[in-house]
Amino acid sequence: MNWLRFSGILLVATLLNAGNLLNSIAIMDTRPDILLILLVYFTINCDAKDAVIVSFAIGFATDISGPVMGPYTIIYGVLGLLFSSIRRVVIMQKMSHQILSIFVTGVIAGILAHILIVFKPNGPELDTFAAILHTSIFSGLIGPLIWGILSPMTSWFGIGQQHYQRSSRR
Repeated sequence: MNWLRFSGILLVATLLNAGNLLNSIAIMDTRPDILLILLVYFTINCDAKDAVIVSFAIGFATDISGPVMGPYTIIYGVLGLLFSSIRRVVIMQKMSHQILSIFVTGVIAGILAHILIVFKPNGPELDTFAAILHTSIFSGLIGPLIWGILSPMTSWFGIGQQHYQRSSRR
């Protein structure tokens, strides 16, 4: 993994998430979560050790660009570990699998973050379940577009080419 290049992409995605540029493509005040898409893409395509590091880094970037520090670093770290564990079972070549995995990850992360933020004294105003659901749907729908942009760049990131085969354990 080329960490300098990954850091550059992570910085751009963090600035997009924190800034107002994504408001130009917002639908009914719902913006996609670019960092969520990067989480799923990198944890599926990196080896297990790199996937854990990447997921914690993306979680930290999500916390920096959000209203509260802490919950996404933990949640994305755990979800990244789970994705890196199941990447041999789940084939992510199909667009429908990418959409579904981004959607499910967004819903799970949003609900878990909501639970963790509730326990924080003087925490910020929380997203409703509808907002979590809308963001997850929108992120899932534009996920394959970003996935398609990142896929030709796998060797540039120093990621080994995935063969998209299921492992058979007998």
